[in-house]
Amino acid sequence: MNDKYIPLYRKYRPQKLDELVGQEHIKNALSNAIKLNKISHAYLFTGPRGTGKTSTARIFAKSLNCKNGPTINPCGECESCIDIQNAVPMDVIEIDAASNRKVEDTQNILEKILYAPVYGKYKIYIIDEVHMLSNTAFNSLLKTLEEPPENVIFILATTEVHKVLDTIKSRCQRFDFRRITTSDIVKHLRYISDKEGINITDDALFTIAKNSAGGMRDSIALLDQLSVLGGENAITTDDINKLLGRISFDVLNKLTSCILSSKPQDAIEMLENIYNSGNEPVQIFSNLLDYLKNLLIVKNCREEIVFELTQLNEAQLSELKKQVKEVETHQLVALLDKCASYIKEIKLTNNPRLWLEVGIIDLANLTENTKLDDMQKRISILESGNIPSNHQTVAAYKTPPAPVMKKEVMQKTHAEEEKHHAPSESVLDVVENKNIENAEPKKGHKEEVKVVEEFSPMPKSQTTDSDNDIAVLWGKLLENITSPPTKSLLKQWANPVELSAEKTVISINSENLLKQFIEGNKRKVLTDAVNRLFGQEDSNIVVRLPQAGDKTVKEKASVPKPKAAQVPPPTVSNDNAATKADADIPSNEEIQEAKDEVLPEKISAKVPSMHSDMVNMVVDLFDGKFLD
Repeated sequence: MNDKYIPLYRKYRPQKLDELVGQEHIKNALSNAIKLNKISHAYLFTGPRGTGKTSTARIFAKSLNCKNGPTINPCGECESCIDIQNAVPMDVIEIDAASNRKVEDTQNILEKILYAPVYGKYKIYIIDEVHMLSNTAFNSLLKTLEEPPENVIFILATTEVHKVLDTIKSRCQRFDFRRITTSDIVKHLRYISDKEGINITDDALFTIAKNSAGGMRDSIALLDQLSVLGGENAITTDDINKLLGRISFDVLNKLTSCILSSKPQDAIEMLENIYNSGNEPVQIFSNLLDYLKNLLIVKNCREEIVFELTQLNEAQLSELKKQVKEVETHQLVALLDKCASYIKEIKLTNNPRLWLEVGIIDLANLTENTKLDDMQKRISILESGNIPSNHQTVAAYKTPPAPVMKKEVMQKTHAEEEKHHAPSESVLDVVENKNIENAEPKKGHKEEVKVVEEFSPMPKSQTTDSDNDIAVLWGKLLENITSPPTKSLLKQWANPVELSAEKTVISINSENLLKQFIEGNKRKVLTDAVNRLFGQEDSNIVVRLPQAGDKTVKEKASVPKPKAAQVPPPTVSNDNAATKADADIPSNEEIQEAKDEVLPEKISAKVPSMHSDMVNMVVDLFDGKFLD
C-alpha cells in the first residue's frame, strides 16, 4: 500500500534559508544575525499570504536550536530539527492566534514560558495571524514581550500588520515579506514539475503564476491540482482556464473585437456561448476587465515592459497590437470604467444575467457612446461660457478656431450693446460667424495702419474708449442693479471713485448704508452688478466713506437719449398705459425698505421740505419732477 500522499506545497516547503524563493533581503538579514550572534528576543514577520512567513519562522527556529547551531545550515537530523519539521510542540511552539485569541489563552502561554528548553538552546513561540488577538490578550503579552526570560524568543507572523498594536510592533524587529515575482514563481514551478514528472507547458506555468498574485503556496497548490490532468498531452492554458472557470484569450479577443467595432448583435451571440459554457457574469466581466487592461498597457507602454506587465506570449501580444489600432486611449479607459461599474451592479442585483447582457450591449455601442460623451462635454462647456482660450484645448473638443476680428467690428459690437442695454452677440455666434474676413488696406493709404487683434472668448480684457469714461461705466453699473431701492440709494448717496475690471471703489456718504454695502444684504446685489458689468467673477470691490480728493461723478448714459416730452399722467380710459404704469410702480415692501434704510433727516436735506419723505423717494426712484 502506498504511503499517504503529501501535497506538493507541503512536500516542497523550504527547509533552509537558501531555499527561500524571492525574499533575498530576509535571507541576508537573518543569516547575518545568526553569523554575528545578534539574536533578538522578538521578531515580526508581515506580508501577503503564501510568501513564506511561517516557513521562514520554522527555518529560523531550526537554525537556532540545531545541535550544531546556531547555524544557517541546520542538519535536519537531530531531535530538535525533526521535531520542528514534524511540528511537534517541544521547544518550538506554534500557536494559531485565530483560535487562541482570548486573554486566558495568552496567560496559559505565559505560564509555560518559565520552563527551560528540552533539546535546543532556545524556547521559541511562533504566533501565526497575531493580529487576531484581542486587545486584552495583546496587553497581557506586552510586558513579557518587552522583557522575556532568558532563552525565550517570540516570532509573530501576520498578513495585516496595521491591526497589531503599535506598542507590540515597537518591541519587535520587523521583516516585510514581498510578493514573489512571476519569473521566480515560474522557475520554481518548473523545478517541481520536472522533479514530479508533470507534463505542462511554459505558458501554462505563466498562467498559474499570474493567477496566484505573488503567492508561492497558491501556485504550488494549483500545480498540484493540475497534475491529475497530466498524460500524453501537455497541460495547456486552456486546461487551466477550464479548471478555474476563466475565459480563454481567443474568446476574449473575439468578444473585444465585436465591442471595439460596435457590433452589439455579434457581441450578444458570443456572450450567449460564453454564459452557457458555465461562466458566471462577474467572472465574465472580470476577465474582460483584465483583457482591456492589457490592451491599455500595449497602447501606452514601451515594448520592453509590455511583456513583464501583461505576461502574454508573442502571439497574444501581436493580436493585441492589431486591436489597439482601432481604439483610442480614452475609449479604453471608458470601457474599463463601465466594466468596473457593471461588476458592482451585478454583485448587488438579483438578476445578474440581465445586467450582463445590458452591460455587453452598452460596451458594444462604443462609437455612439464616445460621440455622445464628447457632445455632452462640448455642450457643458459651451453652456457654462468657459470656452478654453488656448488652441490645444479648443482642438480637443473639435471647436472651430476663433477668427481674427478687426477693431472696428469690435467697437461696433460694443456700441450696439450700449444702445440696447443688453449683452452683445454671444461668443459662440462670433466664433461661428463665417462672414467676418480680414480686410486689406486700400491702396494709397499706406500711412493708415489697421490694428488687428486676436479675438478672445472672454472680452474682459478688451475695452473701448467709451468704457474708460467712469461716468458711462457708473451708468451701466446702475442699470445692472436689479433692486430698485438699492439703485435709488446708490444714486443718492454713492459716488464712483474707481471703476475697472481689476478694482472697483465706491464711496457712500452714510455710515448706516455703508454697513449694509459691506456686510449687509446690499453687498451681494452690488457684487452681482459689478460681475455682470465686467463679465467676470469674484470682482475686487471696495466700499468706503468719502475721502479728500474724491471727484464727484455724475451718471452719464452710454447712449444719448432723446429729450422726452412732458406727458400727462395716464388716465383710466387708457388701459395699456395704465397697465404699464402699474407695472413700474414699486411694491409697498420695496418703498418701505428704501424708506427705512435712508436716514429721514438726510433725505430732507436733499429734497424740498414741503413734500413728505415718501413722495420724495418715489420722485427720485423714477427720476420724476414736481409739476406746478
